[in-house]
Amino acid sequence: MDHASPPVLLKDHTADELHAQLAGLGVNARLARRLQAAVMQRRATEIPTALPEVSSRLLGRIRAATAIPRLNLLDKAVSPVDGFAKYLFRGIGAEPFESVRIPLLHRPGDEKYIVCVSSQVGCALGCVFCATGRLGFRRNLATWEIVDQVMHIQADSPYPVRGVVFMGMGEPLLNYDRVMRAARILSEPCGVAINARAITVSTVGVVPMIRRFTAERRPYRLVVSLTSADPVRRRELLPVEQHYPLSELMAALRDYHHSTRRRVTLAWTLLSGINTRPEDARATGGADRRAADHPRPDRRERPDRSVSSAGSRGAKRLPRRAAGGIGHAGGAPVQRRPGHIRWLRHARRPGGLSCRLTRADHGTAPPRTTSGTNDQGGSP
Repeated sequence: MDHASPPVLLKDHTADELHAQLAGLGVNARLARRLQAAVMQRRATEIPTALPEVSSRLLGRIRAATAIPRLNLLDKAVSPVDGFAKYLFRGIGAEPFESVRIPLLHRPGDEKYIVCVSSQVGCALGCVFCATGRLGFRRNLATWEIVDQVMHIQADSPYPVRGVVFMGMGEPLLNYDRVMRAARILSEPCGVAINARAITVSTVGVVPMIRRFTAERRPYRLVVSLTSADPVRRRELLPVEQHYPLSELMAALRDYHHSTRRRVTLAWTLLSGINTRPEDARATGGADRRAADHPRPDRRERPDRSVSSAGSRGAKRLPRRAAGGIGHAGGAPVQRRPGHIRWLRHARRPGGLSCRLTRADHGTAPPRTTSGTNDQGGSP
């Protein structure tokens, strides 16, 4: 290795990539995994001075050729209402960015957290209801900056982190390579060891990158922020509709389901009086059917029962039949978690689609620490 070259950053590479980077020093694949585990699982802040079966001379060469970067924690705020915790970080740039720790503590003996991470500082897509979009695009986060958000929060938490959602600041699919590498590091056994199926990538609908995600058969879950199934209304709320129309988006999701046989979750940021009308619910059901090969009614629907649209206070209660893909998921009622997010119990639907509702008003959200939050109806 050329000692004049920049140091190899741990947390920025998978174990295989780390092996390739350090092979010239005499590092084999097994040692690369051990180094990765020392940093990712035991949170070492420097390369160990001693390892069984590894010479001190080799470890010295590795220390000289590598670095272990770390985010600076600027602030932390915990909501007294629901226990959500918001973290404010600074990385290699001057601009801060945020992460959110989501508590899932309702099952005794299975308490855990999900971490909502940022992938960019700011966002170029300009969704009208999104504070991050109003910041504009600043920069993509490096892989290690994404990974270290999870590591910081895990170190600060009494229970384990069992899932990661890319729903913080930025559009993950516009930082695709770094996001995918971060997801691999977070899920590999010598990394953070989070189940790949517990990692969710969210997008407002960047069709070419959805098709790449499909072609590469990534194991992570896919969420699409739909927010409106009316192309005209969606164009007003999400400018990405101008470039990737709803028809192209639904075709890409249909192909994703064909290829992977996995469900896609449609997320809907509820804006009272804008996309909470019965006709919006019916349009969403139509979008669901357009993504399906063989549309068929859900046998578990009960037209005589109703379910809340989970919109802002005072929103109408929509009949289950009218609600289509909004008010229910496969006939299952909305499952209300503490806080401002309303999750749906996912049930398989025609076309492999399920739905998730998110409140647009943040009345019970953790206190804001900066103006940038919530890029796709996203960061809780």
